[in-house]
Amino acid sequence: MGLKQNLHTLKEKYKGTKMAPAFNAIHTFLYLPNETTHNGTHVKAADDLKRTMNMVILSLVPCLIFGMFNSGYQYNVQTGDVSKALGFLSTEFWNLDNLIVGAWKVLPLVVISYGVGLLVEFIFAVIKGHEVEEGYLVTGMLVPLIVPVDIPLWMLSIAVVFGVVIGKEVFGGTGMNILNPALTIRAFLFFAYPTWMSGDKVWVTGAVDSVGQPDAISGETILGSLAQNKGYMDWSLMDQFLGFIPGSVGETSKLLIIVGALILILSKIGSWRIIFSTLIGALTMGLIFNGVVAQGWVTESSKFFGLMNVDFWQHLFIGSILFGAVYMATDPVTASQTNKGKWIYGFLIGFISIMIRVFNPAYPEGVFLAILLMNVFAPTIDHYVINSNINNRMKRLKVKTA
Repeated sequence: MGLKQNLHTLKEKYKGTKMAPAFNAIHTFLYLPNETTHNGTHVKAADDLKRTMNMVILSLVPCLIFGMFNSGYQYNVQTGDVSKALGFLSTEFWNLDNLIVGAWKVLPLVVISYGVGLLVEFIFAVIKGHEVEEGYLVTGMLVPLIVPVDIPLWMLSIAVVFGVVIGKEVFGGTGMNILNPALTIRAFLFFAYPTWMSGDKVWVTGAVDSVGQPDAISGETILGSLAQNKGYMDWSLMDQFLGFIPGSVGETSKLLIIVGALILILSKIGSWRIIFSTLIGALTMGLIFNGVVAQGWVTESSKFFGLMNVDFWQHLFIGSILFGAVYMATDPVTASQTNKGKWIYGFLIGFISIMIRVFNPAYPEGVFLAILLMNVFAPTIDHYVINSNINNRMKRLKVKTA
């Protein structure tokens, strides 16, 4: 009660000054939003933007915790300190050594993501005199989960500043941006520092030395292996589903991503239409490529054969397509808003993701590019869906009045 009273006193003291948004943000984070609806609405609910964001973060926490264990586990497997896990409850995976190694690498990514991102948010709020918005709460959690575990912290800092300023604030802040800020950050890292975002040495901590030179540890992902026609190597289907594979920090465990999807769908925060249509689009493109291989139009000597020959349904188990469908494509600000538009939007994301994956062997994970592309076209999709509905109603009206 004392803390709440002190914060209220500070808010009144600095009300109307440049520092007011900073104190309002602290009060909002700990207690209630600074402004709540009192009248003029048809339906009132207990949720608000902060609670919505917190629910998304809650669904991401299992992926974060698993990512820390897996980061340490992959390192210890490659160095020979532990053997391959036999199951999801194996003590070879859930042990303190794995957690310590993983937490030592992953937690700094979380701290930098939130620290730098919220600092930029506070600066813009103070300069522009508006409230600090809660939108970065989810972005700050997503960013550490979609980057390699050994990404240098200074690179991540620059990317976060770019993503928040260019991907969000220049459009007016939360609710006004046309691109997903977390994917804008990843896109910046990919194009500015490609050697740290792709290849076979960046996905396991310790796979590169202090100056970026690869050592004897291999950190290659399944996608990288298939893109080079090496096959699945030592990863079983169960390894892929449970997440005992190299990859971005939070994107490997399909089981926990599905759990997160259920949380978002049941809480009505994430659109099940977008999630399912994205998966349908990916499966459709996978089927087309399987048909191309079956017809003999692509031979084993082709650089596209490895990923074209993958069973269409296995595309959902490798790479980040499932994570992107659940946590990125469903962003309510940058996605389509109409129900029919969501089906079209999601389908095209999945379809284009697998197309980029197959035709770009140098960087076979194309889901983030597909989502950013469809972010741009989402308003266009909704425009034509709405116009189509209007035209259909006008036709029905003419029939009735005829």
